[in-house]
Amino acid sequence: MHEQELPTALAADLESHFERLVELYQHRLYAFALRLIGNPHDAEEIIVDAMVRAYQALGQYDPGRIAALELRPWLYQITLNVFRNRVRGRRLPVVSYDQPEGPHLPEVPGDRSAQPEAALEQSELRDALATALATLPERERIAVTLGHIQGVAYADIAAILEQPVGTVKANVHRGVRRLRQVLSDDFAWRERR
Repeated sequence: MHEQELPTALAADLESHFERLVELYQHRLYAFALRLIGNPHDAEEIIVDAMVRAYQALGQYDPGRIAALELRPWLYQITLNVFRNRVRGRRLPVVSYDQPEGPHLPEVPGDRSAQPEAALEQSELRDALATALATLPERERIAVTLGHIQGVAYADIAAILEQPVGTVKANVHRGVRRLRQVLSDDFAWRERR
């Protein structure tokens, strides 16, 4: 069953098809939650809570509403809400982007990637990016994570965050600009050492 057919299938028989929803989205949502919370155990708990909430909500919706549902942004929004509820008043730890649970930064171009120096540089870049991302204001960190790490379209991010597309674009732009500044300052400082 394809992702586009799932809402109709869920509307017809929630019990039989909810497992397919979990199979399709659990890894993407886990990677998203991990990037936000920084702890694999907490990310797993967030996903479990999000899936329970999704199941409960779908159980209360009428079949027409389920069939018309845009599942991907809806599930990201539920996951984001669970994350926000968990971290109120808590400082987020930094998570490395070279963990196997989620998307990776692109490889360093050329044959250098096989050399130890290139691997070290790439690891340092991922760590610096993770650290810099953690310093962004939440609205920019979430927008950049959804857009550039998870590959979610601006329209879907707008639906997830319940913001206009222009606001999402502005937050992504500001976040990327801040990341570039932090990373360029960091690497300039390293070169002076």
